[in-house]
Amino acid sequence: MKRLFLAILISCFSGLNAQIHEVGVFLGGANYIGDVGKTTYINPNEFSFGVLYKWNRSTRHAYRLSFIQGKISANDIDSEVPGRNKRGYNFSNTVREITAGMEFNFFEFDLHQLEQQFTPYVFTGVSLTNYDELYVLNGRTKVDINSGTFSIPMIVGIKGNITDSWILGFEVGARYTLTDNLDGSNPKNEDLQSLQFGNLTSKDWYVFSGFTLTYTFGNKPCFCAD
Repeated sequence: MKRLFLAILISCFSGLNAQIHEVGVFLGGANYIGDVGKTTYINPNEFSFGVLYKWNRSTRHAYRLSFIQGKISANDIDSEVPGRNKRGYNFSNTVREITAGMEFNFFEFDLHQLEQQFTPYVFTGVSLTNYDELYVLNGRTKVDINSGTFSIPMIVGIKGNITDSWILGFEVGARYTLTDNLDGSNPKNEDLQSLQFGNLTSKDWYVFSGFTLTYTFGNKPCFCAD
């Protein structure tokens, strides 16, 4: 009996080195929140796509790494704010991010079980975001240099397994950036700072909304040690 117990215990701990992994894609839309255009928080008006990887450390949390790229654009003509509508600025930019962090499941999501499951989840971490520094001259938006910034992703979603090996999810994720110039309102270049406009004390946001589809692989884990 003691040998059987010891064998089970060793099996459980050795399973921690063989967790289930996920690789997959993200497809959806993107929108921006800042000093140009609409002030709607979730309003995907451009395409975004990416790839992601997850390491399911337990039934309740997973480490996640992703790359997502999307176009963001806005036009003052579409704004409900009279001042913006009269100003008439517009811009487009491309954001590319590499993100690492932790995903937390509200319900147990045990990939060792084969029956259908679902759970809401939240995710946060840190992103490195690449974008173009813009400026507006004579009403036209121009590119200065390519630049980067750190961002904080705040994602909520829901996911479920649709087969033994495939998981489908839907999520909405806002990114708080450490720049105020995704839109050309606050250029870093000192020679262009006379062209600043809008609220210079707030940072820009962008949002990715869409579906994830991931494939699971690796040995089925034993979560009894977590």
